[in-house]
Amino acid sequence: MRKVIFISAGPGDPDLITIKAIYHLKKSEVVLLDSLVSPEILKKYSNYKSKRQIIYVGKTSTCRGKKSLLYLNQKRINEIMIYHALQGKYVVRLKGGDVSIFSNIMDELIELKKYHISYEIIPGVTAAVGAAAYTEIPLIARGYASSVRFITFHNPNSIHKHQRIEFLNTSDTLVFYMCIQKLSYIFDRLIMNKRNIYTDKLIAIVEQATTPMQKVYTSSLYNCKELIRKKNYFLS
Repeated sequence: MRKVIFISAGPGDPDLITIKAIYHLKKSEVVLLDSLVSPEILKKYSNYKSKRQIIYVGKTSTCRGKKSLLYLNQKRINEIMIYHALQGKYVVRLKGGDVSIFSNIMDELIELKKYHISYEIIPGVTAAVGAAAYTEIPLIARGYASSVRFITFHNPNSIHKHQRIEFLNTSDTLVFYMCIQKLSYIFDRLIMNKRNIYTDKLIAIVEQATTPMQKVYTSSLYNCKELIRKKNYFLS
């Protein structure tokens, strides 16, 4: 069977994976596993002692100043996925969070289409939704915010000055992904023009959301850097 199943593993709590995802995980013959996926998912929801091939395809990353020992670029991940699919294996691509939000799924889908390999995408819980539930901070609430935006800060220079000013003036809930090492930079840019600061604009910083190690820091935007210094929290 030439097919690849993209499974969303959720943000950390292994029980947030969906029933449909578990169904396909149990059928899989090869699992391509991202580094951010909880190892408990394989232990709890697959035949862990079977001969199923587990392939770790985590990319190089930096967390708290330490680089991951794993390094596979996207081209190599695509090659591994295509190779096993063409062998007729039932391949699962297991990604953290939701596979359709801030992942490289588009690159992988393009490669699958080149080789006429069928696929299925199973949605899941993205980090923002998991963090909102586990911190009891709704993303949208009457009288507070009527819409929410998911923003990647992997490249801070992609956010222009007019966007930063708009961020400060919007009533939307803003959720920044992939920014933990750039917090100091973000807040410096956001408060650069102090006239745009509203004293009641609040922020929450969530670390390791939905896991037993979850930590939550709340503050006003204007005072957030002082809070981070006191907590010794990922300052660059």
